[in-house]
Amino acid sequence: MMHTNLYAVVALGLTIVVAPACATKKLVRTEVGAVNGKVDTLRTALEATQERTRQTETRTAAVDDKAEAAGRSAASARTAADNAALAAKDVDARLSGRLNTVETSARRLIYEVTLSEDQGDFAFDRSALPDDAKARLDQMINQMKANPKGVFIEIEGHTDNVGNTAYNERLGLERADAVKRYLYEQHQVPLHKINVISYGEVKPVAPNTTRAGRAQNRRVVVRVLS
Repeated sequence: MMHTNLYAVVALGLTIVVAPACATKKLVRTEVGAVNGKVDTLRTALEATQERTRQTETRTAAVDDKAEAAGRSAASARTAADNAALAAKDVDARLSGRLNTVETSARRLIYEVTLSEDQGDFAFDRSALPDDAKARLDQMINQMKANPKGVFIEIEGHTDNVGNTAYNERLGLERADAVKRYLYEQHQVPLHKINVISYGEVKPVAPNTTRAGRAQNRRVVVRVLS
């Protein structure tokens, strides 16, 4: 009887000890499972975020490429437009010169003035009108007053051959424009009575191989026609 009771006590003791241990293991497994679930959820969210970031970076790079391409295209368009404007201006100047040549071929030359550096006028690489040139233009205007009707003025700008052709054409035009502006502002000569053209370096009156020759070629020729 005593053995039976002893066995009963021992069995009860084991039950008390084992039962909490089993319960603890079950709780741990439950909590570990929950943590693993949260980890999986976070991993999934992180992967989704990384994918969205990658897509955003790809779209941003594409937008940057398009913006850069648009910038290059705009720059090319501006360059083309500038070149077209310069070409149109050049054509207009040449056409104006040809039309004026046709018109003035039937006119009579009544007065001519040549303003050049060798006479103390236009200096190298300069288009400003010197005082000596202004005085000669004033004298020309006084001569014109004797026959003011039907007068037409043709102004040619010329240069030496130093520098490139395009630059010399611009410089010749600036010199001719300086004379035109003086006649209009100081003597009120109507602008429609004045034609300006630049020949640049293509019509020298002296060899460009000498300093004196180049000085003669840097000139403006003013012709008064009737």
